[in-house]
Amino acid sequence: MTDSLTSTKASPADLAAQNRQRPSAPAAPAVPAVPEPCTGAQSLVKSLEAIGVDTVFGLPGGAILPAYDPLMDSTKVRHILVRHEQGAGHAAEGYAVASGRIGVCMATSGPGATNLVTPIADAYMDSVPMVAITGQVNSAAIGTDAFQEADIRGITMPITKHNYLVTNPDEIPRAIAEAFHIAGTGRPGPVLVDISKDALTGSTTFSWPPVIDLPGYRPVARPHGKQIREAARYIAAARQPLFYIGGGVIRARASEVLRTLVDLTQIPVVTTLMARGAVPDSHPLHLGMPGMHGSVAAVTALQKTDLIIALGTRFDDRVTGQLSTFAPNAKVIHADIDPAEISKNRTADVPIVGDCKDVITDLIEAITAEQAAHGAAEYEAWQATVAEWKETYPVGYTTTPDGLSPQYVIERLGALSGPEATYVAGVGQHQMWAAQFVQYSRPNSWINSGGLGTMGFAVPAAMGAKVAEPHRTVWAIDGDGCFQMTNQELATCVINDIPIKVAVINNSSLGMVRQWQTLFYNERYSNTDLHTSHNQQRIPDFVKLGDAYGCASWRVERPEEVDEAIIKALEINDRPVVIDFVVHRDAMVWPMVPAGVSNDKILIARGGAPLWEREA
Repeated sequence: MTDSLTSTKASPADLAAQNRQRPSAPAAPAVPAVPEPCTGAQSLVKSLEAIGVDTVFGLPGGAILPAYDPLMDSTKVRHILVRHEQGAGHAAEGYAVASGRIGVCMATSGPGATNLVTPIADAYMDSVPMVAITGQVNSAAIGTDAFQEADIRGITMPITKHNYLVTNPDEIPRAIAEAFHIAGTGRPGPVLVDISKDALTGSTTFSWPPVIDLPGYRPVARPHGKQIREAARYIAAARQPLFYIGGGVIRARASEVLRTLVDLTQIPVVTTLMARGAVPDSHPLHLGMPGMHGSVAAVTALQKTDLIIALGTRFDDRVTGQLSTFAPNAKVIHADIDPAEISKNRTADVPIVGDCKDVITDLIEAITAEQAAHGAAEYEAWQATVAEWKETYPVGYTTTPDGLSPQYVIERLGALSGPEATYVAGVGQHQMWAAQFVQYSRPNSWINSGGLGTMGFAVPAAMGAKVAEPHRTVWAIDGDGCFQMTNQELATCVINDIPIKVAVINNSSLGMVRQWQTLFYNERYSNTDLHTSHNQQRIPDFVKLGDAYGCASWRVERPEEVDEAIIKALEINDRPVVIDFVVHRDAMVWPMVPAGVSNDKILIARGGAPLWEREA
């Protein structure tokens, strides 16, 4: 086996439990106490069973084929055959986010492996725990440009927490155990295990747990007490503090303690695109989502605050806008499990390295002690100010008299499906509308591609989320552009009884790109018209497409049809549903901070001056 990571001694006996975080997960499977003769492929399947994997999304091919033979005999691991390897990767992501477990995908060498690159990069950007297993050509042929050979380890080095090339069948259990440990500890992320074909066909023995020795891998979980106490002092001294909450809070399963902290301090809070649901939208102190398409109250509060308490967030450019003008008067407390993120974009006055759940728990204790000693800090004037912004500038939209408003469709979809449903979005205008107009009240009810912004994410990720939580209603909210990239996974859903529901927000365009062309390119619509209505024909006709895949499918073109269509979809649970919502193509996402400018230049409508310049 070739690997380069030097990282900490783990507890191998606990690895199966680590991958079974949910109470509903199956009990630890029985494993042999003594070495058992087998092939490398059998050792791989036994390792997956021993570590608690119940689902693998994949597609076979020559190099990985030896693994598929013993996989067929497994009674513990369900393999779901996708139609494209990218679908396998995104499904593993959706499964991981919805369940809190580690998602697993599998592909063959060469193009099979390279088709996983996009979901691996997506998982890396959004801190999704995932293990990708790929086949590789025989070890003797590596480096010879053999048929279907690609250096997938080298290709994915920048977008994985770590990766392995295994050429010795004896090393397979250790590689799998380490991969799961690394993927699920510290800052979660993807790990690749590339296994040569001769390692899969070779003879070995299997025993579990393997000996793991990662002496250089020591992810910090517990925050330093001194930094926690310093943060509590900063919070007590502030007059206009603000919680800036990122996806790290969701990944840490820290939403419940976060709500306790917000209630204790009475400090207003904003939740990023990746943190929707970390604090319920109904909470009186919640100001909404910050960023390029965030609410006026959230964006402005970040600009006017004197103390940012950043938890599990990375000061992304979509939130900060022009970094030099972001929150100019604010001190910064920045807590993150990844030390590389702290002060990367904005210098932290109080840096805290640690798991968000531990950080928040310790902050509650420190602030409670501070309040007992000196009384609770008073933020009434600040609370009144942000509440006024929230009331004066709510996120809204204008209906169109000659068509169907996409915002209305998504608003009704959320209202009728309710907070216990899971909403998975592609990327573009529909993603922003889904973030804005569905009311979220629980973590992991919102799944999307944030950092990489991957079109085609929704359908396969929704499939994975539904496999993870089959009792929930799962909506894929997709644009017509995104939908045409991965809709083949509807066949996977039909054949495997995975009844997701798909709402296609069909504006016959690459909508977000068209919006930018409208605003910044003098309405020169270069290559954004998808011609979904051409010569009296729909190309493609999404209803016919859904029917061809075996889905229940229909089209909605008028506002009065929306509720009936959604209710009908909610009543169908024996197959996937596809609804083609034909919406007005010129609807835009507002508010908007144009790329590269200060958040002070936030626009709330086309053609208007920036909000604060207009009011001045």
